[in-house]
Amino acid sequence: MNWHAVAAIYRFEMSRWFRTLGQSIASPVLSTSLYFIVFGAAIGGRMGDIDGISYGAFIIPGLLMLSILNESIGNASFGIYFPKWAGTVFEILSAPISWPEMLLGYVGAATTKSFLLALLILLTARVFVPYHIEHPFWMLLFLVLTAASFCLFGFLIGIWADSWEKLQTIPMLVITPLTFLGGAFYGISMLPSPWREITFFNPVVYLISAMRWSFYGKSDVPVEISASAIGVFLITCVLLARWMILSGYRLKK
Repeated sequence: MNWHAVAAIYRFEMSRWFRTLGQSIASPVLSTSLYFIVFGAAIGGRMGDIDGISYGAFIIPGLLMLSILNESIGNASFGIYFPKWAGTVFEILSAPISWPEMLLGYVGAATTKSFLLALLILLTARVFVPYHIEHPFWMLLFLVLTAASFCLFGFLIGIWADSWEKLQTIPMLVITPLTFLGGAFYGISMLPSPWREITFFNPVVYLISAMRWSFYGKSDVPVEISASAIGVFLITCVLLARWMILSGYRLKK
């Protein structure tokens, strides 16, 4: 394993993140804080509890997932798309770096950014809404696995995209709607049939359900199924990334 190459890519990506703190940290934390103010403090006070949990606390796992999914995809996709666009990706492709080392550098840095952002959002949420975490170890594990999975997914998007517009298409038109319809603001059991059954085809449901279980011990889907779904998605993304890098798909012209 060429750890020097991994560390070089990792440091470069992290330094880019720290150069744009306003966009990479302040903007998502501010946006999520507004959700907590509007839905947690203002509207949440007028709504009843859901499964014995106050509405403000109930939406915290969903809002956390909303931010993590978008930031993970955005960080990782930009990280690999920009060198493609600038033509500097050939320096990496011609260097003695294997595909796992390339993934560790890019996806590892993007996962670190998402994880740190998630911790900041949790600290911010504490200002507006009181909450507790029943399974802190599993919460951290699900957080890391979800961030890593969607950083890998963003890495795939960054390789696939051949324009700035395509880079934004899937996050804006697919991931954000799926997150809003995945139980971020309500429990799946509150939906009438057949919408409740249809919702289970939404993969984000399993992410939010697992995160909600780690917070309050209650979920719409058994946590074992949610963990399995995250694992399958993670492995699928790794295999696709391996094929894209080794074949040079949209990396080599």
